[in-house]
Amino acid sequence: MLAFGPHARDGNWISNLPSVPTLDDVARSAGVSTATVSRCLNSPERVVEHTRKRVMAAVEQLGYTPNFGARVMAAKRTFTIGAIIPTMENAIFARGLQAFQEALHARGYTLLVASSAYQPKIEEEQIRSLVARGADGLLLIGHDRDPAVYEYLRARSIPVLSAWVYLPDCDQPTVGFDNRASMRALAQKVIDFGHRSIAMISGITEGNDRAAARLAGLRDALSDNGLDPGAVPVIETPYEIENGSVAFRTLMQGDTRPSVVMCGNDVLAVGALRGAREIGLSVPDDVSITGFDDIELARIVEPQITTLHVPHREMGRRAAEALIDIVEKRNSGASIELQSSIQLRGSLRDLRV
Repeated sequence: MLAFGPHARDGNWISNLPSVPTLDDVARSAGVSTATVSRCLNSPERVVEHTRKRVMAAVEQLGYTPNFGARVMAAKRTFTIGAIIPTMENAIFARGLQAFQEALHARGYTLLVASSAYQPKIEEEQIRSLVARGADGLLLIGHDRDPAVYEYLRARSIPVLSAWVYLPDCDQPTVGFDNRASMRALAQKVIDFGHRSIAMISGITEGNDRAAARLAGLRDALSDNGLDPGAVPVIETPYEIENGSVAFRTLMQGDTRPSVVMCGNDVLAVGALRGAREIGLSVPDDVSITGFDDIELARIVEPQITTLHVPHREMGRRAAEALIDIVEKRNSGASIELQSSIQLRGSLRDLRV
């Protein structure tokens, strides 16, 4: 075994270390019982303010750190929540995950995050790893995965909540919005603006229920207005700016150029905007572009992108609160629907004027 530090050569270096303060030390310093100290740390709302302040002052002065292992044994929980998101390479999930973490912290929980790169097998490995590390519950993105995954979690009594989707009839609780209805509403607005020649750059729909629902929403709107959904050019591609650019240029090489390219998210839309500039097209004079998500990127490009606003922070906060309530057996979990909204900006031209 290697030892590092100023006492590494001193055979008595352990005896030179300061003693670690205990719960008893805090209780003596604050003039209260150890039970009161424990309540201050674990259920502060149950302790009167002047006592709580005295205890916390003693905690800070002594540098006391609660014994995590003892807390776990007493509560039969690790106070850890796992979250697996499809990607960390762009800001699609950042705002919602930040709100999720903040809400967990407020309730005394720690967040462990993993990224699956949109690969189901990797996600399954990460689920098993988080369960092995004692996660009390899991946040997953979307619901479309092998039923065996849910059976695995059910057999181990691990609560799971799916976000970024709203599926009221799902076996597991969901907190999110209706992807299909949201894209349908945006496509209807595009059609109301006089567009009939429409193309789409979509995320990969296989294994991604959000991407598939958004494509279905576009086709719903076309059918509603007597247009042929099968005639719409669609390119599926991973969510990267360069991919959006390449897909846009490919769409523009067809015999009939679309008047609008609707994109499965804002990352692809920004890529499409770049692709338009690369081939000398003006947005929205020559072609319109729409996105989905309303991440900050959609507002800092020129022109700003017309998109579908997703309530990321509210979704993250409410997902955390709902998952903790399930973990703590306050309720069995009910799906929560949040509302999206259309953000009209400069990238969409109104052909009626």
